[in-house]
Amino acid sequence: MKQNLLKTLKFVSFFILGILIFWMVYKDQDFKRIKSILTNDVNYLWIGVSLFLGLLSHVSRTIRWNLLIEPLGRKPRILNTFLAVMVGYLMNLALPRMGEISRCGVIARYEKISFTKLVGTVVLERLIDVLMLLVLLAIVALTQFGQVLEFLKNNPEVNEKLQKVIYSPILIGGLLLFLIVLWISRHKIRESSLTKKAMGFVGQFVEGFRSISKMKKKGAFIFHSVFIWVLYYLMMYVIFFSFGFTSHLGLLAGLTVFVLGSFGMVAPVQGGIGAWHFMVIEGLALYGVDRADGKVFALLAHGTSTIMLIVLGLIGLIVLPFVNEREDVLEISH
Repeated sequence: MKQNLLKTLKFVSFFILGILIFWMVYKDQDFKRIKSILTNDVNYLWIGVSLFLGLLSHVSRTIRWNLLIEPLGRKPRILNTFLAVMVGYLMNLALPRMGEISRCGVIARYEKISFTKLVGTVVLERLIDVLMLLVLLAIVALTQFGQVLEFLKNNPEVNEKLQKVIYSPILIGGLLLFLIVLWISRHKIRESSLTKKAMGFVGQFVEGFRSISKMKKKGAFIFHSVFIWVLYYLMMYVIFFSFGFTSHLGLLAGLTVFVLGSFGMVAPVQGGIGAWHFMVIEGLALYGVDRADGKVFALLAHGTSTIMLIVLGLIGLIVLPFVNEREDVLEISH
């Protein structure tokens, strides 16, 4: 009961935070103008291309996850893995980071693989994704540094806010307090039953994490790790051609906006709502796109991709029991 209450509170608090950010971004907008642009001034062909690229990225992520799972001693069916990935994305829209747990649960149930080991493979996936994002950030920093400095120069209030956050005494004091409490309690933590149980969990977790060392197709794994992020980037970049006010922007501008948006997706809100919009709008502003136009772009780009995830996730929830029904029946009969 208490655990369910905590989950509900988490869901509600994250959802409210996302809606609050979204409201702050869009509260002063002329929605008649937004409706007019979306109705008359958008080339939806590029939206279709974007969604297709997004679908390819999900297929690529499916193949990559299967490559990580195979060394655990079982090769899941591609369909099961794909549907599990899509259910995971749907769950992330309900509660941040719930998707990783959900897709592991799906594969554990239908493919009879250790849930804990699967979690290890997903954490490894996420670490590689973070590495890819940092590589892209480095490319943006090296090639677009002057653009960022110009933006900060023309928008001193943004620079001031960043400095206030970084040098906040509350943030620094809270971090120091946490480290002190952790140090004082280190012996009790080490000897607690919870820690010992956690160590057992970690053993299985590490086995899943180490699956990459046993992988036979390392080249394919590296290819898909890069390919996924290329598709993510292109998925957003092609939407530039849907609008007159972004169609002139180049590849590096698209990369900058994409990287900023990716950091917005890291925020602990469902589907990056609000945070992603804010980062993309500010990213477009770096290249002279009016914020009112940037808000239209962000609304359409995020909205269409979210609708696709919802549709595919719901299909996954509906289809999974049926495509695995025969196996369940065979197990019962035996």
